[in-house]
Amino acid sequence: MAGSSFGFLTAADIRFGRGMALAGVKDLANLGAPLLLVHGSNSKRADWLRLALLDQDIQVQCFAVAGEPDIEMITKGVEQARAGAIAAVVSLGGGSVVDAGKALAALIPATRPMLDHLEVVGQGLPLDVAPLPFAALPTTAGTGAEVTKNAVLSVPEARRKVSLRDSRMLPDIAIVDASLTDNLPRSVTLASGLDAVTQVIEPYLSCKANWLTDALCRDAIPKGLEALATLMQTEAPAARDALAWTSLAGGLALANAGLGAVHGLAGVLGGVTGGAHGALCGTLLPHVLASNHARLHTLAEEAPLLARFDEVQHWIAAAIDCDHEQAFESLKAWSANLGLPALAQLGLDKEQIPSIASASLVSSSMKGNPVPLSQSDLEGILFAAL
Repeated sequence: MAGSSFGFLTAADIRFGRGMALAGVKDLANLGAPLLLVHGSNSKRADWLRLALLDQDIQVQCFAVAGEPDIEMITKGVEQARAGAIAAVVSLGGGSVVDAGKALAALIPATRPMLDHLEVVGQGLPLDVAPLPFAALPTTAGTGAEVTKNAVLSVPEARRKVSLRDSRMLPDIAIVDASLTDNLPRSVTLASGLDAVTQVIEPYLSCKANWLTDALCRDAIPKGLEALATLMQTEAPAARDALAWTSLAGGLALANAGLGAVHGLAGVLGGVTGGAHGALCGTLLPHVLASNHARLHTLAEEAPLLARFDEVQHWIAAAIDCDHEQAFESLKAWSANLGLPALAQLGLDKEQIPSIASASLVSSSMKGNPVPLSQSDLEGILFAAL
């Protein structure tokens, strides 16, 4: 199933391990100045990095990202950065913060309107000017955005989330330091962790999988599931490390093997409902796996892919202690018992399901789904996840 011929794109410099964030400050300072530090809504959580950069005699401006980035937020950030003659961008935060910083680094020097470069709602054109130097330091283990070439932006008027995408948007430095994720609230760990797990499962089952992404995913799927199960019971640095690795592996894998129907649906759902991406992915995952698995049994000559689904079922069963034949249903129950909301709680009205399914069919993520799913299949997934 997996391709033996492939290319592989990723960040120029990946650093993984505890202590790497502070150790990398000098290299962050060398990216350029003045530097734009993009962080979450609580600026105090970024003070350590701001002060460390100031100690390197780097002029720092800050930009707060409260929630998932949208067109208005990025427009304001570009205006602020251009007025401050920003020369480099560093993101310290969750996936939304990393995506915002990635988009800002790409658009600050751009000469064309932002819409020209957006997929789905715009022309999807490549950037006309290379992005500013950019570094990402994730503080959640979830999206793997520190090693991907796109930024997901909300377009409220279109009720869609779309990508700004260019290979040159891959970060110059990606620092994955699990200590930045220590003691996150359990609800955040659950949603972001399920997103991380989804992003190694979908590339592993993808029709665009290759030998290198397989190697990453085979290691990361069981590690991530076990780590997430542990963290739902107790705080454990080793489990945080393993989940951070899963998130990184997912970013590496999805950037090169694609995703599937979970993300195809989640992108549209996020734009329509405003639901958090990680929670949407976690809620959809068992239903999409079950639907894909059922469809596989109707197709001829799919034994290799069925074997992969069997592996995933066994990995889930080992992590949450259930029968492997009931793994997908058990994962749904396990997540719900831990407080993961259903789609109705995330803002989905059942009357919206047909239009969401229709829009999801043409999502770029859907191209990696292991089997073709119909409008009816997608509607069934959404109804089941309500």
